[in-house]
Amino acid sequence: MSNSQLAWFKSSYSGTAGDNCVEVAVTEQAIHVRDSKDVTRPSFAVDRDGWARFVTFAAEA
Repeated sequence: MSNSQLAWFKSSYSGTAGDNCVEVAVTEQAIHVRDSKDVTRPSFAVDRDGWARFVTFAAEA
């Protein structure tokens, strides 16, 4: 699936200035992540288990 076919969204914690944000898109197979400041750069994807571990780690930090 190409980046243009994904439904990207920013965190509700992102400010309105638009800087220092990431966007994510959720599919059945993976969580896709990209830089919101430069959406033409390649995104990366992690599986759902990896994303869950990352979110748990970030919430504890």
